[in-house]
Amino acid sequence: MGVPGVRGASLVDWSSGLVLGAVGEGPPGSHEIAAAETTEVVAAAVRCRSVTTGAAEAMPVEDIIITTSGYHLIRFVDTAFDSNVFLYLWLDRGDAILAVARFRLKTLAERLVSV
Repeated sequence: MGVPGVRGASLVDWSSGLVLGAVGEGPPGSHEIAAAETTEVVAAAVRCRSVTTGAAEAMPVEDIIITTSGYHLIRFVDTAFDSNVFLYLWLDRGDAILAVARFRLKTLAERLVSV
């Protein structure tokens, strides 16, 4: 919650859409509803990972930004095992600095794996 403008955060298993942990407010509805909705977006991004651009390997997706009345940031968590989790941040559009939030989210994802 040390990210400027953050209203809530969760760790989500994108293979099932379940919240593994959450803190702060959930977007309108709840953390569980947001997890189910963002899982659909993540599933589409994962399918895009397998699409090549003519090169030998697929384009990696690091994070996803959705803008509505707020910002919704999704960051894949890379692990040594076959990871199916992502970090999700819900940010207040008026108070958040998107570049700072993306940098902090990346750092959080890296620290989460090393713990």
